[in-house]
Amino acid sequence: MYVKLISSDGHEFIVKREHALTSGTIKAMLSGPESHSVAQAGVQWCGLSSLQSPPAGFRQFSCLRVAGITGQFAENETNEVNFREIPSHVLSKVCMYFTYKVRYTNSSTEIPEFPIAPEIALELLMAANFLDC
Repeated sequence: MYVKLISSDGHEFIVKREHALTSGTIKAMLSGPESHSVAQAGVQWCGLSSLQSPPAGFRQFSCLRVAGITGQFAENETNEVNFREIPSHVLSKVCMYFTYKVRYTNSSTEIPEFPIAPEIALELLMAANFLDC
């Protein structure tokens, strides 16, 4: 089974559900009725205002879209997650990391370094923090 992750600039990433569930946040959003909030999954998002001011031009994250009064995330029904504040150059790297993590978790082979370009390091760190991965 696959899920669709959609970046802020409209790029769609189709990834194996197993890989996307590497993210605690996505796992909570795609879980069944037993998971009613990301906070229940051990993830809390307070916004960047509690942190040091971000550099000029950096956009703050607020990625959750909650479905009406049911208490469930809409993503659970559609198998789509719309990250309205995560651009495609960051989300693509996150998807690569999902595959990397699944491949090398409990691996007996030497684990190669996961490459991260300095230009996206801060944005990737913020996304990883939010996504709990």
